[in-house]
Amino acid sequence: MDLVVVKFGGTSVGNGSRIKKAAQSVVNEYMKGNQVVVVVSAVNKTTDELIGLSNDAIGTGLTDKQKAEIMAMGELTSARLFSATIESLGVKSEFIDPYNELWPIITDSNSLEAKIDFKTTDKKIEGIRMLVNQGVIPVICGFLGKGPSGEITTLGRGGSDITAFLIGHCLDANEVIIVTDVEGVMSTDPNKIEDAQLLDEISVEELRDLATHGAQVLHPHALKYKDPLITAKIINFEHGDLTAKGTRIVGPYEGEMLKCVTLYKDPISLIAIVGEAMLKKVGLMAKLTACLADENVNIFGLSAGQNSITAFVDKADSNKAYHLLHRMVVETDVLSSLSLGRDTAMITFVSPDIIETPGIISDITEPLRKHNINILEISSSQTAVVLFVDWEDGEEAHKLISEVLE
Repeated sequence: MDLVVVKFGGTSVGNGSRIKKAAQSVVNEYMKGNQVVVVVSAVNKTTDELIGLSNDAIGTGLTDKQKAEIMAMGELTSARLFSATIESLGVKSEFIDPYNELWPIITDSNSLEAKIDFKTTDKKIEGIRMLVNQGVIPVICGFLGKGPSGEITTLGRGGSDITAFLIGHCLDANEVIIVTDVEGVMSTDPNKIEDAQLLDEISVEELRDLATHGAQVLHPHALKYKDPLITAKIINFEHGDLTAKGTRIVGPYEGEMLKCVTLYKDPISLIAIVGEAMLKKVGLMAKLTACLADENVNIFGLSAGQNSITAFVDKADSNKAYHLLHRMVVETDVLSSLSLGRDTAMITFVSPDIIETPGIISDITEPLRKHNINILEISSSQTAVVLFVDWEDGEEAHKLISEVLE
């Protein structure tokens, strides 16, 4: 007997016939002898409509607590409706919302971006396990939590994905299935490129990076709860079949590794190339990278300005790279000169929270300023910040930046 957690997104329960099809797919799985826990989102666009109504009626006078309670109405309704539909198909079901004593997901008091109290949630999940063992299909509101005083909280956008993986993790489920309005994860957005291909599988890390950079497939925070022993997949609701192929999500979430500060073990050399209106020269960057790649020189980073490009290479390769790039400078009209700079230390700060943490750059750089450590170069993405400082300052800078995570 397998335990399956199934999450239905808003589009998957967008009307009565879709709700019935979704409920039937759950009953079909149950009739095979498997245990099923359902997580359900609000009916498509309901949450946005509720927010719009409250904004029109109340405007800025709406408190966060009131907003959370109003936003919750979509999930409260869809859970009741989904559970009733399952029972109409002859299987016992119970809807579970934050007003129910069996409600498992406990959070802090932040009404709109609540943080999960995992330890308490893990204990409370035993009530859901008991229900499942009695042959009942629980239908749990996605997106919602319960605060310390019993108040409704919300987990933020994409919160139903978090609910599904969290419950799967706490219940030691065999599988988590995300039912949505796409076939799975595509090679790119099929609305932009027609011949986008469906991926058979994708790693947790790859999917997290895609989601962090804007792919509307799965909330990146949900993958924090992806247990390596639990299989997971994304499928299209149109199939009405939980055994549909979709895209499998493989591997564990290496959470601790994803939130770290590392100091590259060897010195990094900076090679600065200058010229006139370099950014307007088509193919210049490709020419530069190809020049080094052809001779097996790895580039750790590139920094481009209007009239300069800086390449970061391992000191062991710096002399070779310097001569290769000099040849390119001589052969390229818009380039005039280059220089080989001093030894630098490369420090990488990685965290999935960077994109959602205002002021994170200043948090990282302020300790260096206070200790008179000069930053020679800095680059950032939605998941990482890379800094270059003088080699002799590397160890101290690494220690100071590491303290930001503590």
